[in-house]
Amino acid sequence: MSQPGRPIQVAIVDDYDVVVVGVANMLEPYRERVVVAELDTNKPLVDEVDVALYDSFAQPESDHDEVRTLIDNPRARKVVIYTWNFHPDLLDMARELGVDGYLSKALSARELVAALEAVHAGETVINEPAARTTRTTAGDWPGRNEGLSDRESEILALITQGKNNAEVAALTYLSPNTVKSYIRGLYRKIDVESRTQAVLWGVRHGFMPDHRRIDHWRGGP
Repeated sequence: MSQPGRPIQVAIVDDYDVVVVGVANMLEPYRERVVVAELDTNKPLVDEVDVALYDSFAQPESDHDEVRTLIDNPRARKVVIYTWNFHPDLLDMARELGVDGYLSKALSARELVAALEAVHAGETVINEPAARTTRTTAGDWPGRNEGLSDRESEILALITQGKNNAEVAALTYLSPNTVKSYIRGLYRKIDVESRTQAVLWGVRHGFMPDHRRIDHWRGGP
């Protein structure tokens, strides 16, 4: 049990090191309030954490069993989803699963820390972004330095994982036409003309998952 006045212990769950490190760097100025419990996922997490922060970048959303895996594991006292995707079906599923928070990536670092503190204090925090929210530049993702937006990067990551357009659309809750539009845009930015070239580019530029972080949480403590 966390002691009063101690920083909240947070484990960031995402398969891409650059994403995990980006969130950790975002939280670093608030380390007296929030501490990232683990970054080296080659070692299993053996201690309990106050919050497992499930970053949805190129990950299954709340309609898959990854979130249930975290909820079922007693090493995570609270489970929070950190996402751009506020599709009503995903929100309903998250509520049914019993997540403790569903937070927008549009939050500033200060707002994210406050939300994590509220969750730790026992509140259920559903942070729905305003309709015209401008995406924050906080955090990090593969291809950011090459000019890819976070959404373009996520779609390229899914393509690099071998997902077809229908699977990308299903995972991201985007329409097939919207997915195609993103793909055309990212092709221009990385200067490729085919899916095969895009996958090769992705493999060479860090778009394959670094780990399977969720595997550390399967099977109980």
